[in-house]
Amino acid sequence: MNSEIAILSLTAASLGFMHTLLGPDHYLPFVVLSKARKWSKIKTIWITILCGIGHVGSSVLIGFIGIAAGVALSKLEAFESFRGNIAGWLFIGFGLAYAVWGLRRAFKNKPHTHAHFHLNGKKHVHEHTHFVDHTHLHTEEKTESIEKIEYKNLTPWILFVIFVFGPCEPLIPLLMFPALQHSVWGVISVTAVFGLVTIATMTTIVLLMATGISFVKLEKLEKYTHALAGSAIFFSGIAIQFMGL
Repeated sequence: MNSEIAILSLTAASLGFMHTLLGPDHYLPFVVLSKARKWSKIKTIWITILCGIGHVGSSVLIGFIGIAAGVALSKLEAFESFRGNIAGWLFIGFGLAYAVWGLRRAFKNKPHTHAHFHLNGKKHVHEHTHFVDHTHLHTEEKTESIEKIEYKNLTPWILFVIFVFGPCEPLIPLLMFPALQHSVWGVISVTAVFGLVTIATMTTIVLLMATGISFVKLEKLEKYTHALAGSAIFFSGIAIQFMGL
């Protein structure tokens, strides 16, 4: 049985790596959003890891419940396929909504002037945009950029929810064999190897691609980074839903 567990664990590592590498949805959203939202590398890595845990953990939970309840493999795979369909549409919807918001933001982000009147009767005029931080030289009041609050913490949680819906299709069959052999150690081993390799591969690809894209200067396209990020996520969802990636 030990040799069988070793073979299953090696298979789990291989499938976890290939499953992640061949699925652009496992890394592309983090790369483009990291660029658009100017996330630090540390923040990007942590968001990737947390989403990876949600991605693998949901399939592990379903697998364990299925094993405990004696659900047939075919039914578990059908349910995972159903979850994958939901995740694909969520990617498409989120990407489209983010792209539209990005375009709206880009077109609204035009320089304009405001006159500010002070209590002492003086006034000053300055030019700014609504989506770049600026400072008012007021002694009586403090201002805060709405952009610091708006969407600041929402995007990572949306990604997390989508990844929780996203199934790890190869994992369920791998879990069933040691479960049928009544090997708790086998189930734990296969789960741990698959999960660690999947998350490590996600994180490595995201880090490499994010580092590479950080050197890309968009110049005139800079204001369209959010729209471009949304479009990339949208087409990633299209690839999942209609091309089976």
